[in-house]
Amino acid sequence: METVALVSSYDKEDMASTKVLHSCTILTHRIITNRLHILFHFTVTLLLLYYRISHFFNGNSLPALSWALITISELIFTFIWCLTQAFRWRPLSRTVSIDEIPANMNLEGLDVFVCTADPRKEPTMEVMNTIISALALDYPPEKLAVYLSDDGGSYITLYALKEAFAFSKRWLPFCMKYRIKTRCPEAFFSLAKYEELSITDEFSAKKDELEMKYNLFKRNVEKICEDASNYVVFDRPAHAEIIHGDTYMDDNENDEESTKMPLLVYVSRERRPSKPHRFKAGALNALLRVSEKFSNGPYLLVLDCDMYCNDPTSARQAMCFHLDPQMSPSLAFVQFPQMFYNISKNDIYDNQARSAYRIKWQGMDGIRGPSLSGTGFYLKRKALYGSPNCEDKHPSEAQRTSGELMKFSSEEEIAILNEAKLLASCNYERNTKWGEEASYLLHCRGWTSVYLCPTRPCFLGCTTIDMKDALVQLVKWSSGLLQIGLSRFSPLSYGVSRMPVLQSMCYGYFIYQPLYAIAFLIYGIIPQLCFLNGIPLYPKVLSPWSVVFSTVYLSAIGQQLHEVLSDGGTTLTWWNEQRIWVIKSVSGSCFGCLDLFMKWSGIKKTTFRLTNKAVDKDKLEKYEKGEFDFQGATMFMIPLSALAILNMACFIGGLGGIILRRNYEEMFGQIFLSLFIMALSYPMIQGLLKRSKKEKQ
Repeated sequence: METVALVSSYDKEDMASTKVLHSCTILTHRIITNRLHILFHFTVTLLLLYYRISHFFNGNSLPALSWALITISELIFTFIWCLTQAFRWRPLSRTVSIDEIPANMNLEGLDVFVCTADPRKEPTMEVMNTIISALALDYPPEKLAVYLSDDGGSYITLYALKEAFAFSKRWLPFCMKYRIKTRCPEAFFSLAKYEELSITDEFSAKKDELEMKYNLFKRNVEKICEDASNYVVFDRPAHAEIIHGDTYMDDNENDEESTKMPLLVYVSRERRPSKPHRFKAGALNALLRVSEKFSNGPYLLVLDCDMYCNDPTSARQAMCFHLDPQMSPSLAFVQFPQMFYNISKNDIYDNQARSAYRIKWQGMDGIRGPSLSGTGFYLKRKALYGSPNCEDKHPSEAQRTSGELMKFSSEEEIAILNEAKLLASCNYERNTKWGEEASYLLHCRGWTSVYLCPTRPCFLGCTTIDMKDALVQLVKWSSGLLQIGLSRFSPLSYGVSRMPVLQSMCYGYFIYQPLYAIAFLIYGIIPQLCFLNGIPLYPKVLSPWSVVFSTVYLSAIGQQLHEVLSDGGTTLTWWNEQRIWVIKSVSGSCFGCLDLFMKWSGIKKTTFRLTNKAVDKDKLEKYEKGEFDFQGATMFMIPLSALAILNMACFIGGLGGIILRRNYEEMFGQIFLSLFIMALSYPMIQGLLKRSKKEKQ
């Protein structure tokens, strides 16, 4: 491995003063291994495709349609595999040294954006814990502002936000005094051991007092949720409110010293049934405009409503890159991995996304940077308004570009709040570019990004624990991504002329990944029907061409298994990843493709499906046991169940034909494929059997 240290000037007046703020390690051994494997696997894949195409044109007795379909399927697999190799070309990892940032350094302003939409599906207390942890970031409070976008327009959320700030006035001094790292109250009070803190009587007393106040705050919020008659208002005007605007707060009740508190603003966009809403993208766009009138921080942190700050130093870690005078001019954002606190030991749904955050994002980091994952990134505001080499198009006031929080008179505050309501209206986005451009356009404009995966997760969220929510989320992503891929913004046309080819391939993988659904559906239907009718689709088991097919399969499986094991995983981890990859492709990605087709044909309008973040005890118990939960996912089970039943029926019927014809050598490939599909289908078969038992009872 090759380690490169990068230095950054931290004193603009004294450019001679330098500190090492970050370094990157080029993973040389992995690069060599990856490139050798790419060459080998690509060679045998070409031989496999040559076999398919040559036999299609030369074999007069071949079932032409079946052979053509299976060839199309293998071409799709090859196409996506080629795109995937861009991630493996030049992976690297990064580290930072936040201690090297001088204590007296004048850090620029930071605005934190949190979006929520429905208190029923996104528990209010989870949202408030995210807000409190953001307020408690280790960053100058006079330079920190937190904005909550409430797309539900719920009085519950507004009430809870005010209660959360009241609790924060005592929570923040406690965290700073005792140097607490876990600054999410719910997470802190559930700790078995309080980090590396020296537990004194004073600390214990203060902790117990705060825990009582937190439980009271929690009960008050839960009570108003229980008594609520209306959670979401779908027809409403815009509303903006400063929960706390003065950066100084006197905590006289506890006889504490004067403590600085960040700015906290509540924003609820106007919502009208007859006007487009643009959902999360629209909420972030509204926060961008509103925040310009209050804090106008040059840097932004975007968080999901259930993704709390697990390490208060994350902002300073990101600044180790943004402060680098060589990197900063072209650096758009610093991306942290999306990690979860409620992942089970088996992780049957692959919620940790190991392949993405341990392989793909590291690989993209070696090619001008990773893509935005939707949460946990520190973005330079200027990057949203132009390219690195052009003049700033940011429509902000010049005297506030530092992000210093402003103090307003009562008249000024009223005027700005009225302007903020206008900026959060439906009409403001009409005939504008807000919300229409894909995030990957940042890289097309010449911006770069970096990926940082520290030992302690900087952000932790709550992941889905059942099949329905996981697949609903995938349908939404698949439909949106494929829509970009089939538009003029395709990374293989629009992107390839504006960014390196390898980076375009990385984006191409994410966007065209839903096409796996077509390949898997073909592989789940055609070979089985041919097996039932005694039609061979693969070479004889003793044929030299059989070695080619076996090599391609073992090479792909071996590479994935090697990556899992070298990353600290197990064979069970690998199997779970393989299984859920196929299940999600056949169900979620398939419905995502169907969803896009229905939008294009005008049959169905674009709708927003909110993932349920509320935790059900029964679902949680099944998830921790490693049992798949298909409750509520009947629609998604249709293709899964149909393929599982078809495979079993064709396998049983095909075996009888093999016994009669004695053509074991010709049908060996399809026998193996059917057995492998049955192993993958076990969760569906188990679910169908349990459902039939319940119906009989």
